[in-house]
Amino acid sequence: MVRTTPKGSYSAPAIEKTFEIIELLADRPDGALVSEMASELGRSIGELFRIVIVLERLGYLRKSARSDRYTVAYKLLEMAFRATPAQDLVRAALPEMQSLALETGQSCHLVVPNGGRGLVIAREEQPGMRGFSLKVGSSVDIIRSCSGQVILAFSTPQRAESIIAAARDDHGAVFDAEGLAAHLAVIRERGYDGKQSPITHGVTDISCPVFGFDGGVMGALTIPFLELIDGSQKVGLDAAREMLRRAAARISDTLGHNPEHALPSAA
Repeated sequence: MVRTTPKGSYSAPAIEKTFEIIELLADRPDGALVSEMASELGRSIGELFRIVIVLERLGYLRKSARSDRYTVAYKLLEMAFRATPAQDLVRAALPEMQSLALETGQSCHLVVPNGGRGLVIAREEQPGMRGFSLKVGSSVDIIRSCSGQVILAFSTPQRAESIIAAARDDHGAVFDAEGLAAHLAVIRERGYDGKQSPITHGVTDISCPVFGFDGGVMGALTIPFLELIDGSQKVGLDAAREMLRRAAARISDTLGHNPEHALPSAA
C-alpha cells in the first residue's frame, strides 16, 4: 500500500497508523494478528507493535487470550455515542423499538448516515424463534438500501448531495441519478419506503424517517419484514408499516420534533 502526503499538509505518522489499524480491524470481526495487520497495511511489525499495545492498554483494542488476535473494543462505540447525537437518538428510540418488535413480531433497526454509508446504531430482535435482523455496527448501502433512501429523501438538498458525493468517493457508488431522484420524490410523497430486500429472499424492507428537534432527518427506523411460508407471522405487512410509522413519529416527538418546522427536503 503506497501512501503519499499532499504537499503542504501536516503529517502525524503515529496517528495515521493508529486509525489505519482501527479501520482495518473494523472490517475484521474475527480480529487479526499484528503480523497480519502489518502485511495488509504494508507496514513493518515494528511500526505497529507499540501502537497496538498502547491501544490495548487504553481499552480501544482487545486481545484474545486464546488466539492473540486483536479486535476493536466497545470503548470506541461508547465514545461515539457520547460525542454525537446518537446517544440521545438511541435513548429515545429503544423503548419504541422494543414495543414495535413485540407488536409486530418482527425485528427492527435504526440507521443513521455515516459518511457515504448508513450505520446501524440500534436494533431490537423479534421475540419469536424465527426472524431476521442486522447487527449494531453493520454498514448499509445508503444509495440503494431502503433506510438510506429514506434518509436521502428527507435530507436537505445540500446534505443529500454531500452524502451521495461521499458514497461515490468512499466506495465508487454507481447509480442512475434521474431514477434515484424520481424514487426519492415518491418516498417524500408517501412518507416511507418499502421494497424487497436487495440481499435476502423473503424479506421486505419498510422504513420511516426519524426527525430531530431542528426538523432535520436524524435516521431511519426500519423493519426487515419476514413473511413466513405458512403465513404465521403476527401481523401483515400493511399493519406492520402503520405500526412502524407511528413508532417513528413517537421517537421524533420525544426528540422534540415539530412537523410544522420541517426543513426543506431534497428535490
